[in-house]
Amino acid sequence: MLGADDGLVSTAALLVGVAASGSSRGAILTAGVAALSAGAMAMAIGEYVSVSAQADTESGDRRREQEELDVDPQGELLELAAIYEGRGLPSALALEVATILQEQDPLGAHLRDELGHTQASAARPMQAALASASSFAVGASIPLLAAALSPAGPRTVIIAIVTLVSLCLLGVVGAALGSASRIRGALRVGVGGVLALAVTYGIGAFFGTAT
Repeated sequence: MLGADDGLVSTAALLVGVAASGSSRGAILTAGVAALSAGAMAMAIGEYVSVSAQADTESGDRRREQEELDVDPQGELLELAAIYEGRGLPSALALEVATILQEQDPLGAHLRDELGHTQASAARPMQAALASASSFAVGASIPLLAAALSPAGPRTVIIAIVTLVSLCLLGVVGAALGSASRIRGALRVGVGGVLALAVTYGIGAFFGTAT
Protein backbone atom coordinates (compact mmCIF):
# COMPACT_ATOMS: atom_id res chain seq x y z
CA MET A 1 0.00 0.00 0.00
CA LEU A 2 2.76 2.46 0.89
CA GLY A 3 4.68 1.65 -2.27
CA ALA A 4 1.60 2.25 -4.41
CA ASP A 5 0.98 5.58 -2.65
CA ASP A 6 4.58 6.62 -3.30
CA GLY A 7 4.31 5.66 -6.95
CA LEU A 8 1.07 7.56 -7.38
CA VAL A 9 2.14 10.76 -5.69
CA SER A 10 5.70 11.04 -6.97
CA THR A 11 4.89 10.16 -10.58
CA ALA A 12 1.72 12.25 -10.73
CA ALA A 13 3.50 15.23 -9.19
CA LEU A 14 6.27 14.97 -11.78
CA LEU A 15 3.78 14.61 -14.65
CA VAL A 16 1.75 17.60 -13.47
CA GLY A 17 4.87 19.72 -13.12
CA VAL A 18 6.14 18.79 -16.58
CA ALA A 19 2.69 19.30 -18.12
CA ALA A 20 2.35 22.70 -16.44
CA SER A 21 5.59 23.81 -18.08
CA GLY A 22 3.94 23.40 -21.50
CA SER A 23 5.87 20.31 -22.55
CA SER A 24 4.64 18.03 -25.33
CA ARG A 25 2.90 14.71 -24.77
CA GLY A 26 6.10 12.89 -25.71
CA ALA A 27 8.15 14.79 -23.13
CA ILE A 28 5.51 14.23 -20.45
CA LEU A 29 5.34 10.49 -21.11
CA THR A 30 9.12 10.20 -21.25
CA ALA A 31 9.35 11.89 -17.85
CA GLY A 32 6.63 9.62 -16.50
CA VAL A 33 8.26 6.41 -17.71
CA ALA A 34 11.59 7.59 -16.31
CA ALA A 35 9.94 8.37 -12.97
CA LEU A 36 8.28 4.94 -12.85
CA SER A 37 11.50 3.13 -13.72
CA ALA A 38 13.74 5.12 -11.41
CA GLY A 39 11.29 5.01 -8.53
CA ALA A 40 10.70 1.28 -8.81
CA MET A 41 14.44 0.60 -8.91
CA ALA A 42 15.08 2.92 -5.98
CA MET A 43 12.37 1.21 -3.94
CA ALA A 44 13.74 -2.22 -4.82
CA ILE A 45 17.34 -1.36 -3.98
CA GLY A 46 16.43 0.45 -0.78
CA GLU A 47 14.23 -2.39 0.42
CA TYR A 48 16.81 -5.00 -0.53
CA VAL A 49 19.56 -3.23 1.40
CA SER A 50 17.33 -2.68 4.43
CA VAL A 51 15.99 -6.22 4.59
CA SER A 52 19.43 -7.67 3.89
CA ALA A 53 20.71 -5.85 6.97
CA GLN A 54 17.85 -7.38 8.93
CA ALA A 55 18.74 -10.82 7.54
CA ASP A 56 22.36 -10.32 8.61
CA THR A 57 21.18 -9.45 12.11
CA GLU A 58 19.00 -12.54 12.26
CA SER A 59 21.90 -14.69 11.06
CA GLY A 60 24.12 -13.22 13.77
CA ASP A 61 21.45 -13.93 16.38
CA ARG A 62 21.26 -17.55 15.25
CA ARG A 63 25.02 -18.00 15.55
CA ARG A 64 25.12 -16.36 18.96
CA GLU A 65 22.24 -18.43 20.31
CA GLN A 66 23.77 -21.64 19.00
CA GLU A 67 27.09 -20.80 20.67
CA GLU A 68 25.33 -20.09 23.97
CA LEU A 69 23.46 -23.39 23.75
CA ASP A 70 26.69 -25.25 23.07
CA VAL A 71 28.53 -23.58 25.97
CA ASP A 72 25.79 -23.45 28.63
CA PRO A 73 22.67 -25.49 27.77
CA GLN A 74 21.48 -25.54 31.38
CA GLY A 75 21.72 -21.79 31.69
CA GLU A 76 19.81 -21.38 28.45
CA LEU A 77 17.16 -23.78 29.74
CA LEU A 78 16.66 -21.69 32.86
CA GLU A 79 16.53 -18.55 30.74
CA LEU A 80 13.80 -20.09 28.59
CA ALA A 81 11.88 -21.22 31.67
CA ALA A 82 12.09 -17.68 33.10
CA ILE A 83 10.51 -16.34 29.92
CA TYR A 84 7.54 -18.69 30.25
CA GLU A 85 7.26 -17.95 33.94
CA GLY A 86 7.19 -14.25 33.13
CA ARG A 87 4.25 -14.92 30.83
CA GLY A 88 2.25 -16.38 33.68
CA LEU A 89 3.13 -20.07 33.91
CA PRO A 90 3.89 -21.57 37.34
CA SER A 91 7.60 -22.17 37.90
CA ALA A 92 7.39 -25.97 37.70
CA LEU A 93 5.28 -25.93 34.56
CA ALA A 94 7.48 -23.27 32.95
CA LEU A 95 10.55 -25.44 33.53
CA GLU A 96 8.75 -28.50 32.18
CA VAL A 97 7.65 -26.69 29.02
CA ALA A 98 11.12 -25.23 28.51
CA THR A 99 12.71 -28.66 28.93
CA ILE A 100 10.42 -30.26 26.36
CA LEU A 101 10.87 -27.48 23.82
CA GLN A 102 14.63 -27.31 24.26
CA GLU A 103 14.89 -31.07 23.76
CA GLN A 104 12.81 -30.95 20.57
CA ASP A 105 14.26 -27.83 18.92
CA PRO A 106 16.62 -25.90 21.17
CA LEU A 107 17.69 -23.23 18.70
CA GLY A 108 14.19 -22.71 17.33
CA ALA A 109 12.70 -22.39 20.82
CA HIS A 110 15.19 -19.72 21.87
CA LEU A 111 14.97 -17.80 18.61
CA ARG A 112 11.18 -17.78 18.80
CA ASP A 113 10.54 -17.08 22.47
CA GLU A 114 13.69 -15.19 23.46
CA LEU A 115 14.23 -13.07 20.32
CA GLY A 116 10.86 -13.21 18.56
CA HIS A 117 12.23 -14.78 15.36
CA THR A 118 9.84 -17.03 13.45
CA GLN A 119 9.85 -18.56 10.00
CA ALA A 120 6.96 -16.35 8.96
CA SER A 121 8.75 -13.16 10.00
CA ALA A 122 12.15 -14.13 8.58
CA ALA A 123 13.77 -11.46 6.42
CA ARG A 124 13.55 -12.17 2.67
CA PRO A 125 15.47 -9.43 0.83
CA MET A 126 14.65 -10.41 -2.75
CA GLN A 127 10.97 -10.93 -2.03
CA ALA A 128 10.78 -7.56 -0.26
CA ALA A 129 12.58 -5.83 -3.14
CA LEU A 130 10.24 -7.28 -5.77
CA ALA A 131 7.15 -6.42 -3.72
CA SER A 132 8.28 -2.80 -3.25
CA ALA A 133 9.19 -2.33 -6.89
CA SER A 134 5.94 -3.89 -8.09
CA SER A 135 3.71 -1.85 -5.79
CA PHE A 136 5.48 1.37 -6.79
CA ALA A 137 5.14 0.53 -10.49
CA VAL A 138 1.43 -0.24 -10.13
CA GLY A 139 0.82 3.08 -8.40
CA ALA A 140 2.94 5.03 -10.88
CA SER A 141 1.19 3.47 -13.87
CA ILE A 142 -2.15 5.08 -12.93
CA PRO A 143 -1.22 8.75 -13.54
CA LEU A 144 1.00 7.67 -16.43
CA LEU A 145 -1.96 6.05 -18.18
CA ALA A 146 -4.07 9.11 -17.44
CA ALA A 147 -1.43 11.30 -19.08
CA ALA A 148 -1.16 9.02 -22.10
CA LEU A 149 -4.90 8.82 -22.73
CA SER A 150 -5.99 12.40 -21.98
CA PRO A 151 -6.11 15.25 -24.53
CA ALA A 152 -3.65 18.12 -24.26
CA GLY A 153 -6.05 20.77 -22.92
CA PRO A 154 -7.40 19.15 -19.75
CA ARG A 155 -4.44 16.78 -19.30
CA THR A 156 -3.18 18.31 -16.06
CA VAL A 157 -6.65 18.36 -14.53
CA ILE A 158 -7.33 14.76 -15.55
CA ILE A 159 -4.03 13.55 -14.10
CA ALA A 160 -4.77 15.36 -10.85
CA ILE A 161 -8.33 14.04 -10.55
CA VAL A 162 -7.37 10.44 -11.38
CA THR A 163 -4.48 10.61 -8.91
CA LEU A 164 -6.51 12.07 -6.05
CA VAL A 165 -9.37 9.61 -6.54
CA SER A 166 -6.90 6.71 -6.59
CA LEU A 167 -5.13 8.02 -3.50
CA CYS A 168 -8.38 8.33 -1.60
CA LEU A 169 -9.38 4.79 -2.60
CA LEU A 170 -6.02 3.48 -1.40
CA GLY A 171 -6.47 5.43 1.82
CA VAL A 172 -9.87 3.82 2.36
CA VAL A 173 -8.51 0.33 1.65
CA GLY A 174 -5.53 0.87 3.96
CA ALA A 175 -7.77 2.15 6.74
CA ALA A 176 -10.16 -0.76 6.29
CA LEU A 177 -7.31 -3.26 6.53
CA GLY A 178 -6.13 -1.60 9.72
CA SER A 179 -9.66 -1.24 11.16
CA ALA A 180 -9.23 2.55 11.25
CA SER A 181 -11.45 5.40 10.12
CA ARG A 182 -11.92 5.24 6.35
CA ILE A 183 -12.69 8.95 6.09
CA ARG A 184 -9.55 9.88 8.01
CA GLY A 185 -7.48 7.52 5.87
CA ALA A 186 -8.83 9.01 2.64
CA LEU A 187 -8.41 12.61 3.82
CA ARG A 188 -4.87 12.02 5.03
CA VAL A 189 -3.55 10.82 1.67
CA GLY A 190 -5.86 13.10 -0.29
CA VAL A 191 -4.64 16.29 1.38
CA GLY A 192 -1.04 15.17 1.02
CA GLY A 193 -1.61 14.48 -2.66
CA VAL A 194 -3.20 17.90 -3.23
CA LEU A 195 -0.21 19.62 -1.66
CA ALA A 196 2.30 17.63 -3.70
CA LEU A 197 0.47 18.28 -6.96
CA ALA A 198 -0.01 21.96 -6.21
CA VAL A 199 3.67 22.51 -5.45
CA THR A 200 4.96 20.76 -8.56
CA TYR A 201 2.32 22.44 -10.73
CA GLY A 202 3.44 25.84 -9.47
CA ILE A 203 7.10 25.02 -10.07
CA GLY A 204 6.39 23.70 -13.56
CA ALA A 205 4.26 26.69 -14.49
CA PHE A 206 6.89 29.12 -13.18
CA PHE A 207 9.79 27.58 -15.07
CA GLY A 208 7.66 27.06 -18.17
CA THR A 209 6.83 30.76 -18.20
CA ALA A 210 10.38 31.79 -17.34
CA THR A 211 11.85 29.87 -20.25
